[in-house]
Amino acid sequence: MRSILNKIEFYLPTNILSNNQLAKEFPDWNSSNFEKKVGIINRHIVDTNETALDLAIGASQKLLTRFDKKEIDYVILCTQSPDYHLPTTACILQDKLGLRKDIGAFDFNLGCSGYIYGLSICKGLLSAGIAANILFVVSETYSKYIHKEDRSNRSIFGDGAAATIISNEDVNSIGNFVLGTDGSGFDKLIVKNGGLRSKCGIDNSEYSYGTNNITSNDHLYMDGPEIFNFTIETIPKLVADTLYKNNQSLDEIDFFVFHQANKYMLNFLRKRIGIAKEKFCINFENSGNTVSATIPIAIKNLQAQSKIKKGDKLMLVGFGVGLSYGALILDI
Repeated sequence: MRSILNKIEFYLPTNILSNNQLAKEFPDWNSSNFEKKVGIINRHIVDTNETALDLAIGASQKLLTRFDKKEIDYVILCTQSPDYHLPTTACILQDKLGLRKDIGAFDFNLGCSGYIYGLSICKGLLSAGIAANILFVVSETYSKYIHKEDRSNRSIFGDGAAATIISNEDVNSIGNFVLGTDGSGFDKLIVKNGGLRSKCGIDNSEYSYGTNNITSNDHLYMDGPEIFNFTIETIPKLVADTLYKNNQSLDEIDFFVFHQANKYMLNFLRKRIGIAKEKFCINFENSGNTVSATIPIAIKNLQAQSKIKKGDKLMLVGFGVGLSYGALILDI
């Protein structure tokens, strides 16, 4: 049986934005303190004309060198930065990859919990016999939403994509999910303008927030303290509920892969939950927070570093924009 572990690839843009480059733009920014606390050194940023579709193609093409594309019968793409309002980017991806036409394809809009939710959709389609081999892609270009003078968000977010093949043979390795939503916090991480409720250019004057950050309603806004509070209040219970639902204990999990938000938050959660340091993933120093792509990128890097292997039991945990969260246990 092939493992999901061997059916993941990721793709990062070639442009690298380093802490040294950011320090030149923001002379009062202490990059060494940031690196120590947040854990990011470099992040990859798309070109002006490069989109989430381009990254999705890059990740998918790497994966399809090891999988017969004729066997794919469904494409799912998670992104919050689609090429168009319509049509769905997944339809264009099907054509660009030269996949069969008698397949399903759709996008869904979700952020930092997107990989977890996508796996739940895949499991449902496979279990119902609707699909046999799903190409599940997460691709994000948050940099396109970030104001050039928003130091905090520019230092945290990077662009990237990851592709995973989920097949019938994987269903039994995907455990039970615990999912959650708190839409009352929708405005804690948001691009207010750009949809049909509030179009770009309307009430888009610049304003300051946090420490030396500039944004507008046309750009990304994140209330970091409130996101942190939401996370530390929600995720310990999410982990406990997921263990209970899967009849597992904390000690039975070989490795924990949380959404790679920032090192301070992750270490806070690890200590509060009681997870051993050697079983906990912090692996994003050269990619930054790639939103829905952080978990599969981390899994692939952990494999390359021989920290996880086939037969291990992973807990995957996503949380963030929405506000949305979810977790599962995965046998790899």
